[in-house]
Amino acid sequence: MTILTGMRVVEGSAFVAVPLAGMTLAQMGAEVIRFDRIGGGLDAGRWPLAPNGQSLFWAGMNKGKKSVAVDMKSDEGRELITQIVTAPGSDAGLFLTNLRVRGWMDYATLSQFRNDLIMITLTGDRHGRPQVDYTVNPALGIPMMTGPEDSSEPVAHALPAWDLIAGNMCVSALLAAERQRLRGFGGQEVEIALKDVAAAALGHLGMIGDATVNSDGRGKAGNALYGAYGQDFVCADGRRVMVIGLTTRQWRGLVKALDMNAAIQSLEAELGVSLDDEGNRWRHRARITQVFKPWFEMRRVPDFAKAFNEKGLTWSEFRSVQGALAEDADLSEDNPMFSTVNHPGSGTYLTPAHPATFHKTPRLSAQAAPALGEHTEEILAEVVGLGSGTIGALFDKGVVDGPRAERRQSAA
Repeated sequence: MTILTGMRVVEGSAFVAVPLAGMTLAQMGAEVIRFDRIGGGLDAGRWPLAPNGQSLFWAGMNKGKKSVAVDMKSDEGRELITQIVTAPGSDAGLFLTNLRVRGWMDYATLSQFRNDLIMITLTGDRHGRPQVDYTVNPALGIPMMTGPEDSSEPVAHALPAWDLIAGNMCVSALLAAERQRLRGFGGQEVEIALKDVAAAALGHLGMIGDATVNSDGRGKAGNALYGAYGQDFVCADGRRVMVIGLTTRQWRGLVKALDMNAAIQSLEAELGVSLDDEGNRWRHRARITQVFKPWFEMRRVPDFAKAFNEKGLTWSEFRSVQGALAEDADLSEDNPMFSTVNHPGSGTYLTPAHPATFHKTPRLSAQAAPALGEHTEEILAEVVGLGSGTIGALFDKGVVDGPRAERRQSAA
């Protein structure tokens, strides 16, 4: 038994946030049923791709789910999806989507079939307009803080941060709404806007306050850690490391490890400030870096890596993902979160389970994503309650599809 054993969630989604939400719930043991149009939805071929062209994005975002392929343009297909979403069961009636369709796949319509339905709807912005991470970030000013210190050009980044946060907010919203339902308050729709998730984060981090009360906007600082001391250095072997002196303990440990106590005391005397203050470390980061830079230029990473770790410094080396796979034990099966999984069609590779360790329930091992429509027959029988003859007719008419239909075509 896992932490969410018995829960059934239906997902109709695309892109990152909602697929991530469904996958997260599946990794905690919920039965997550994802429906897509026949031939694949918007994510079916999304990059990155395996050498054979199969989507590694699909394989990553749909781990442990069940897949149903349905002709959503047909009345019969829409009726089937409605039945799957609103199927009975005290742990069912939970729906995640960012593909709301008014008059069919919306709360007002679906709740007529199940009045305790919980529907989590992610929108682009609060007005219902489409947004993705790559449009939200520029709109809110983040790229103007990112990039080299001497650059005025905006710099986007590869990590879809707001999507990832929004996906986990969808999870927490669903679990909170279900808790309220369990207490007898019924179902409800919960709406979350991707842009609001990002805007709220700016507020939480003090960025809105900073832009309001301070005359100078936060500018670019390259790889420096904002507000304290953290900097990257190129070492004698050409490898690059990041060292952090955020807290007083981290700062003093770094200075001691570099044997720079005298040099830093001299700098403090020259500047007339204490560098134990993190704000002073930020203001004078360029001078500190001048002091530290020759130390790293004279040493290879293996010369100090063991000592840094033994002294408990906060530091890391810059790597590619391939380099991290080769060198970092946390990105290997030494980490119990990971196992090597065969993903049919795309390859065998290291795959994460849920990061959380629940100490009274076991972690569900990493699972592969389903093939498109792999569970169509199972869901129609077990969730919708259709007989084999009716299911066969739906396959024959092209209302639904899946591996069973592919086998029939091959046999023919």
